[in-house]
Amino acid sequence: MNWHGKTVGYAITGSHCTFAEVMPQIQRFIDDGANVVPIVSGSVLATDTRFGTSESWLKQLKDITGNDIISTIVEAEPLGPSKLLDVLTIAPCTGNTTSKLANAMTDSPVLMAAKSQMRNGRPLVLAISTNDGLGLNAANIAKLLVTKNIYFVPFGQDSPHGKPNSLVARMELIPEACYAALQGNQLQPMIIERFHSA
Repeated sequence: MNWHGKTVGYAITGSHCTFAEVMPQIQRFIDDGANVVPIVSGSVLATDTRFGTSESWLKQLKDITGNDIISTIVEAEPLGPSKLLDVLTIAPCTGNTTSKLANAMTDSPVLMAAKSQMRNGRPLVLAISTNDGLGLNAANIAKLLVTKNIYFVPFGQDSPHGKPNSLVARMELIPEACYAALQGNQLQPMIIERFHSA
């Protein structure tokens, strides 16, 4: 994929267990010539977990992209008028973010960036990671599935027996899904078997 001359917004929300999966995808965008603008939610900005400290993840994000991290609503707001982003991906996109996006709530820099992208009629690509994707959040995912200019990284159940409501995107397909979205296409198949789990 040739990303030269394209600016990719890469927003990360608090599915901390998937951070190690998404960082290599950011590097792929860079390696293929994209300018990547990093955006983080408050959870990413301030939460240390067993998967790593916020400081270490933020440093890695800045080192990979070479750009300052957008971490406030005020910093994210100009993305709309400037029309800076050719495509925006939220990866991982938590159930909380999915719910708010589907119900037109804008209370974080990630959601402000998404609102700006939708205002401009440009593609927004979601890589969902939520324990209730087939529970209460199923209705929100359904609303987004039929929303113009919103696309999904192919997703499936990550633990059908252990967590039957959980849905997670196949993170290694983020660049491919974004590339398809730039052409106005949903990467297919969209609903996949993520992997086998007992």
